[in-house]
Amino acid sequence: MNSTYLDYNATAPLRPEARAALLAALEAPANPSSVHRFGRAARGIADIARRQVADLVGAEARRVVFTSGGTEANNLALRLACEAAGVKSLVVAAIEHDSVLRPACHLGRTTTLPLIEVLAGPEGQIYPAVVAAALAELPKPALVCLMLANNETGTIQPVAEVTRLAHAAGALVLCDAVQAAGKIPVDLAALGCDFLTLSGHKLGGPTGVGALVLRDDWVPAPLLRGGGQEQGMRAGTENLPGIAGFGAAAAAAQQGLYEMKKIAGLRDRLQAALTAACPDAPVYGPGAAGTEGRLPNTLCIGMPGVPAETQVMALDLAGVAVSAGSACSSGKVTPSHVLTAMGLSEQVAREAIRFSLGWASQPEDVERAAAAWIALQQRKRK
Repeated sequence: MNSTYLDYNATAPLRPEARAALLAALEAPANPSSVHRFGRAARGIADIARRQVADLVGAEARRVVFTSGGTEANNLALRLACEAAGVKSLVVAAIEHDSVLRPACHLGRTTTLPLIEVLAGPEGQIYPAVVAAALAELPKPALVCLMLANNETGTIQPVAEVTRLAHAAGALVLCDAVQAAGKIPVDLAALGCDFLTLSGHKLGGPTGVGALVLRDDWVPAPLLRGGGQEQGMRAGTENLPGIAGFGAAAAAAQQGLYEMKKIAGLRDRLQAALTAACPDAPVYGPGAAGTEGRLPNTLCIGMPGVPAETQVMALDLAGVAVSAGSACSSGKVTPSHVLTAMGLSEQVAREAIRFSLGWASQPEDVERAAAAWIALQQRKRK
């Protein structure tokens, strides 16, 4: 059976450039913290990768702190904000990834930090005025958590505008850019956020590596204490092969940004086929073809009356891999917290699945996915 992988927002297939860099780094015999020539060579590999990741988001290389992934990067940013910056309250978008929502809510429950969750509009966008109103109610300084692009709907958020409002109110901003990086241009200076987080495997790099990118210098408030690696913020011998693969994937993703127009065309072609076959199928997020308010690779769509689990399994049997919500929430029967935060009922939210394309997607993948989804919809309608 031919197979089609359209779950890039969960994990992108490993890019050839990342595989080559990872394998080359596996041959490095030394610890990057060692001072002999082998250690210096290993450190050089890490330094190259650090520059590649920094270049992807327009940052200084010295501001990049490597972690085990986006989840650790988000948790580390929250730790820095609370312990190093002394934030006294939290404003969190209700559409955030669980790696932000859960630690933020944990802080709200276990400390005296008040927390306000901000709901999204009907297309999944967070309104800056609502964030400003929340900040006005809370003790200062606050931390605002707002992702750059949502992993389920692809909705791009007004991070730069929110950051301007937040800074004017004396607040800091954490921007989870895990889903956006490599799909749309990301510029730390233009966004203005204080903390920005990334994950290697979303770019076509290996799993188990990510980064926290800092706008300013911070006193370390590490999650892991030990040898003082990564500016004292993340102890432990660096995952050199993972870091090398991450850097190579970041460089390849940056060079391939121009190809996102082709990916957007494939996504729009898929959307047109599905909505033509089922006109009452709702598209979540900015739904118009060619819109700039949504990631170019993402389509979140519902099949009325058919649970998402049924759709995912049927498509899998047809050789098409897609997701129902975040991969980090797989196996759960609860509806998407992103869609309910947009005002959808639980029943409707349970009927949505996500197609996400990427660097290796081809027209035949779209055709196969459309045929499988339409066949299921026609069977269920009969």
